[in-house]
Amino acid sequence: MYVYGDQHFSNIVIEQIQQAVDNKPSISRNELSRRVCEMLDWRSPNGQLKDMSCRKALADLDNRGILNLPEPNGTYAFNHKSNVEIDLDLSEVECTLSELGDIIVRPVSSRYAKESKIWFALMDQYHYLGSGPLCGAQIRYIIESPTYGYLGGLAFSSASWAIRDRDNHIGWTESARRANMQCLVSNSRFLILPTVNVDNLASHVLGKAIRRLPGDWEERYNIRPVLIETFVNPDRFDGTCYKAANWIDIGKTAGRRDGIPKKIFLYSLCSDWRNILCAEPKIRLGDAPRPESPENWAEEEFGTARLHDNRLKKRLNRIAQDFYNSPLANIPEACGSNAGAVGAYRFFKNDKVTMDVILTAHNEATIERIRQHPVVLAPQDTTTLNYATHLSTEGLGPINRSDNKAIGLILHDTLAFTEDGTPLGVLAAQCWARDPNDKGKKYRRNGLPIEQKESIKWLRSYQKVAEIQKLCPDTMLVSMGDRESDIYELFQEEAKDPLGPKLLIRSAKSRMRKVEIRSTKSGKREVENGLLWDLMKKRDVAGTLQIHLPNSGSRKARDPLIDIHHAKVSLKPPGRLKSSPPIRAWAVYVKEREQETTEATVEWMLLTTVEVNNFEEAKKIVEWYSGRWGIEVYHRTLKSGCRIRDRQLGTADRLETCLGIDMIVAWRIYHLTMLGRETPDMPCTVFFKDIEWKALYSYVNKTQTPPEKPISLRAAIFMLGAMGGHLGRKSDGFPGTQTIWRGLQRLHTATEMYAIFTHQKYSHPMQSGP
Repeated sequence: MYVYGDQHFSNIVIEQIQQAVDNKPSISRNELSRRVCEMLDWRSPNGQLKDMSCRKALADLDNRGILNLPEPNGTYAFNHKSNVEIDLDLSEVECTLSELGDIIVRPVSSRYAKESKIWFALMDQYHYLGSGPLCGAQIRYIIESPTYGYLGGLAFSSASWAIRDRDNHIGWTESARRANMQCLVSNSRFLILPTVNVDNLASHVLGKAIRRLPGDWEERYNIRPVLIETFVNPDRFDGTCYKAANWIDIGKTAGRRDGIPKKIFLYSLCSDWRNILCAEPKIRLGDAPRPESPENWAEEEFGTARLHDNRLKKRLNRIAQDFYNSPLANIPEACGSNAGAVGAYRFFKNDKVTMDVILTAHNEATIERIRQHPVVLAPQDTTTLNYATHLSTEGLGPINRSDNKAIGLILHDTLAFTEDGTPLGVLAAQCWARDPNDKGKKYRRNGLPIEQKESIKWLRSYQKVAEIQKLCPDTMLVSMGDRESDIYELFQEEAKDPLGPKLLIRSAKSRMRKVEIRSTKSGKREVENGLLWDLMKKRDVAGTLQIHLPNSGSRKARDPLIDIHHAKVSLKPPGRLKSSPPIRAWAVYVKEREQETTEATVEWMLLTTVEVNNFEEAKKIVEWYSGRWGIEVYHRTLKSGCRIRDRQLGTADRLETCLGIDMIVAWRIYHLTMLGRETPDMPCTVFFKDIEWKALYSYVNKTQTPPEKPISLRAAIFMLGAMGGHLGRKSDGFPGTQTIWRGLQRLHTATEMYAIFTHQKYSHPMQSGP
């Protein structure tokens, strides 16, 4: 994969370009660049092909040896020297500004116009840098006096890609710079003829030029610039005219081209230029191409990370592999060396790396897995991360609403599960610290809009699932939540788009939800109004079902028998939203049959926007909701398996970034554990390298001769469980995530030893870094 600016060249595209050259060796680079732009639909905002940028990208690919292009077969029109006779009186012009008349600053309409040739001739003859070439988009101007004729010229072109002092002054991030660079232009040429000596002429011309530049640039390129830069060689000029025209001197360039640092002058074209340039681009899922041949699982999950420095991408892959191979270790232990630990701490300290950047890349890998299933369940839930021992960590807040002094972070996340319970990935995550000074909020919450409550987390998570739903049109996503998610605004959000994700919410009895139920009895239409729970208890039992409840805290696993009632209902809005229309939904009421048990009986009221017209459909809804416990299993895995509470990183922001990696590592272990139950006969090579499963088999069975064909995934997981302490008795069931954690940690060491004894090459992914 090759990246140039905002354009990605996949290996397939590069092969197609080389094939086009091989088929027509005489093709010019100009024609080739246009073909490539059309193939990639690479266009500027005004719809024109970005053939100049493409030409530069092709030249770079040729220089790197990735492409073998023909030699340039000519020069371009903008490089041609002018042979036009210029009717210009070169005698000294010395007068006042007013005596020059109404000075005209006129844009050159095209490179074929007479003014274009005059502009080139003036620059080549009188400007110390000559006429160019200029970079990228450009507009050239002729300066003319009605009395004395041509006075000089200007040019504005695409801005320099990266300059430290300028970028620090603007304050934009890497992603903002790449997205908004087109709103910054450069005054790349400015010439007043040496024969013209008029006080204040240069600053006057600059003022006239920059007043018309935004409109001219927008008309030509469909982009309105907000800031102009220029560079002044201090060995030649002081920049007096720029200062007089209210440009500001903000620093110097590095001077890499000719060894002379240039002064940097900036001029803002609007008052909110900094907000426009610093605006973060909206990340659209699926925009970045997937890795074509990922070397390991980390590259597959993080291959589209919006980290524009490849060193950061490699470091991300390294850390993820380290955490996966040593899940129970702290950061220095997991990284395996002092250099690796230092690199990890620097990575988490880097402002360019955030939880969102990490999870967005994983989202795109998850989307590929989601598309393989007709139905995907997306439960969302909240958990607290206790960092009570991190008293020196900045940015933490209280995590309990009582007098408990525990501090930490709140995590609200959404996972994708198959109907059989295999986790496909993390879809959304919100992490925040509560304000320790915002006390008594629960007593004021009834008067607050939902945007000012923590309840907004449910809507934001649903909106992220809706974004993913658009990319998976053949899959039905079902957003699920517990009783805390029973808020009317969430159903309103779902009703906005009939093609969006469905909802499956457990209703809270304390909500006193009012509904209307329409039914037909004895051929008569009946309408019942009242409280949801009261009306549903009166409904006839549609059928009976046995469900499985897993362990949860002190509650033991059991398989209760439940009665199911269902009905189509209209949800009436609460008093605070009384002007809102009712919302159509289906209610499924679940009540455990009376039996002798010390456990709390099961009684659920499920509200869904998935149609439920018979017992089989109601049964499916109950089975789906029973799988919501998977996100709680995931949270336990994340907290105890990844030991996230032991991360020592100094600030909450860095903890969040680290948490992003830990979340993906925890998902992968959970995915491996459940995949072995869902598809036990699949060959183990879907998760293990050839040398890894052979080392696993040899270690567990104490043999030097592993089988020739890969063992099943089920067998590999039980062997891995054995390495982690799983006894394998009939009553023990499948190995759990904690056991798999420990087994993986030991497998890495066993594989290294197996490689030594069998004279094979096996290196830890961290040992093959840059």
